[in-house]
Amino acid sequence: MAESTERTKQIRRIGITTGGGDCPGLNAVIRAVVLRAEAAGVEVIGIEDGFAGLLEGGSVGTQRLTPAIVAPILDRGGTILGTTNRGDPFAFPDPENPDGPTIDRSGEVIRRAQELGLDLVITVGGDGTQRIGYGLHERGLPVIGVPKTIDNDLAATLETFGFGTAVQVVVDALDRLRTTAESHDRIMLLEVMGRDAGWIALHSGMAGGADVILLPEIPYTPEHVAAALRRRIRSGHHFALIVVAEGAAAAGKGAATKQVAGATGGRHAPILGGAGHRAATEIAELLPDLEYRVTVLGHIQRGGTPIAYDRLLASRLGVEAVEAALRGEHGVLVASYPPDIRTVPLAEAVNHVRKVDPDSQLVRHARGLGIAFGDAPA
Repeated sequence: MAESTERTKQIRRIGITTGGGDCPGLNAVIRAVVLRAEAAGVEVIGIEDGFAGLLEGGSVGTQRLTPAIVAPILDRGGTILGTTNRGDPFAFPDPENPDGPTIDRSGEVIRRAQELGLDLVITVGGDGTQRIGYGLHERGLPVIGVPKTIDNDLAATLETFGFGTAVQVVVDALDRLRTTAESHDRIMLLEVMGRDAGWIALHSGMAGGADVILLPEIPYTPEHVAAALRRRIRSGHHFALIVVAEGAAAAGKGAATKQVAGATGGRHAPILGGAGHRAATEIAELLPDLEYRVTVLGHIQRGGTPIAYDRLLASRLGVEAVEAALRGEHGVLVASYPPDIRTVPLAEAVNHVRKVDPDSQLVRHARGLGIAFGDAPA
């Protein structure tokens, strides 16, 4: 207690920024940081649109956050600070040459943080945001990271807020797709987010009663998927649910991508997409007599009201981030290791992506439910 009191005298003003994709629970973190900081006599400055709020010449900036401002945002999706996944100050698009090489504006971010009197910045985001935060920390800006991503793929923590809500959205979709699949005797494929990790697909597929789950970590063979569907039809079922992670691909093939305008600083850039349609085409060539429909859930998984658990987890992470700052810690990530929240070196969060282990107990339990992954004969 004495150490926290002493540290509180040194920490007077902190910044908080939300980066990367939006995620249910971001506002809960902001609220928790402000409420805990206020109790310690610490002022909180919200940095808008990732680190863009600290860059000169932009349309966004900073704002003072108070308990009155954050009081109504606990259950609100998105983030009141705004966010971006193309605002890396170490590789920022050159406004005078958008299609040319990026430029390093990290020094500008640090100078502006110092001008604002920020003793520390709390970075709320996934691996990209934490990698930026770690780089700024190495250059002298005190940083504490809070793990956020619906993909649940951030290293150094066992769970990230937003994941639970995304899984629930997918399960709700599967419940609805099942009724139409059964009514029309169709094979319904649901493509879900997750980038190169299959956590959303695996958890939602198990909870939603999927018959086949296709993951990035387990390359599938269309013939094996077709065999699993034949077995299901022989058992008397004339429909099936297949969950396809956006990064899933058949053995020997790369993940499906599509070109999107403005994906990176106004440039045309490939992003993951099309895995569900590609899987449907591959399977239909082997089972042409069945009827297939593909649903791409997309950004619906990112938005809306966070479930209770994500609100709780986000709130605990926000409180612990402030308490770590009061203890004098920086260069750390507040991580969830149930039942505790603890700090770990921020470097551990940026050195690799946490993926599904094909030999894990979770995958084994899914196989025990009769779920096929397309990697072995049915």
